[in-house]
Amino acid sequence: MQERSSVTDLAERLRQELDRYSPGGKLPSSRALVDRFRVSPVTVSRALAQLAAEGLVVTRPGAGAFRARTRTAAAAAGDTSWQEVALSADGAADLVPRSVDASGVLVSLAAPAPGVVEFNGGYLHPILQPERAMSAALARAGRRPGAWGRPPTEGLPELREWFARNIGGAVTAAEVLITAGGQSALTTALRALAPPGAPVLVESPTYPGMLAIARSAGLRPVPVPVDADGVKPALLADAFRATGARVFVCQPLFQNPTGAVLAPERRGEVLRIAREAGAFVVEDDFVRRLVHEDAGPLPRPLAADDPDGVVVHVSSLTKATSPSFRVSALAARGPVLERLRAIQIVDTFFVPRPLQEAALELVGSPAWPRHLRTISAQLKARRDTMTTALRLDLPELALPHIPSGGYHLWLRLPDGTDETALTAAALRAGVAITPGRPYFSAEPPAGHLRLSFAAVAGAGEIAEGVRRLRTACDEVLPAKSARLRPA
Repeated sequence: MQERSSVTDLAERLRQELDRYSPGGKLPSSRALVDRFRVSPVTVSRALAQLAAEGLVVTRPGAGAFRARTRTAAAAAGDTSWQEVALSADGAADLVPRSVDASGVLVSLAAPAPGVVEFNGGYLHPILQPERAMSAALARAGRRPGAWGRPPTEGLPELREWFARNIGGAVTAAEVLITAGGQSALTTALRALAPPGAPVLVESPTYPGMLAIARSAGLRPVPVPVDADGVKPALLADAFRATGARVFVCQPLFQNPTGAVLAPERRGEVLRIAREAGAFVVEDDFVRRLVHEDAGPLPRPLAADDPDGVVVHVSSLTKATSPSFRVSALAARGPVLERLRAIQIVDTFFVPRPLQEAALELVGSPAWPRHLRTISAQLKARRDTMTTALRLDLPELALPHIPSGGYHLWLRLPDGTDETALTAAALRAGVAITPGRPYFSAEPPAGHLRLSFAAVAGAGEIAEGVRRLRTACDEVLPAKSARLRPA
């Protein structure tokens, strides 16, 4: 965080001084800038790169940085209004909509402005990411024989074997495909399993990115409610009978957003119900590596207990590493595997080999288990800090379940609360939150918020974020809720 701030500050100071140099004029050397501004060489390099990206300077290896020459006047803007007709003509007859609503995904991807507490993030804060281990792994990977060649389209055999071992059961490397992140894997799975216009059963609430995938593929998400023990089997069976769906997408472990874990007695029921319906279960096992220190033994993936090929399993390294470390796996058994492979090849060819090699280096290093132990302890501490702060400062926000894995809490708002107004008030108060509405494929039963404790710097920022959220709640919540606040 400090390094990022230093880069921004130095870039601004250099930007203000550019008028001292004529177009094409040489800026002081990097060493001179280090001495003058008392910053690191890395900060200088990144600040110059930022100015180069803005077109203000030009860097030449071995020669230095130079002020960019004045740009010629931009050409007059063309008339693109014709596209409105082309993009909407006969749209009502389309099985697959040509417009895609990514708003539910962008909420967790958008970077808040400087100074805003990031309770809406979907990834680990940089101080929790294994940056040094990833850098070392990438460096070692680049020196591997053939590292820059074309990989097998299914993925490196050793990496497929690693994912198969981690899934467990009878899953083999031959039943695993390496994909570019969990979002890509889910997209491939839904395209493979359901034709445009078909219903797909989803947990309610559920991950907005999955709803966006389904809708962009022309599928009709049908909600099946979850409780503290995961999806309700009786309602799942009812939904299969009522819709004729052939796909159910679920997150049995630390479900997003509720944090629920599918109860042991429901696991076999879900597989039996899907098998009797002739349907697939897409298991999104997205945060198995973000287990909290107090969680105890974890249940196996559903795929490990599925000999009949009902489960299409998705597993990823991204959540436990970095948003840019997009390496994941799709595992399936039977003829569906060939369809998954074909779609993956058409869409992406393959995951870049250097990234696959780096993944192998990372998970095979002593740093990997150390990193997992560290984030396990850190996430528990952050969860406890946020839970305590919410109970003290915001008792009117109901917290029905405290998860033992994942990176967020799911809160129910008092009846009558305007989610949109609260989200806007929170941002004005300096904290970014995630409203609950995008997590529901139909009308929600109540207003909700999802608050992430993994995307912030630490306990102090969590406490400050809750304090700012208190300010927003005082502005927006119904008057009767204010009486719940401690004196």
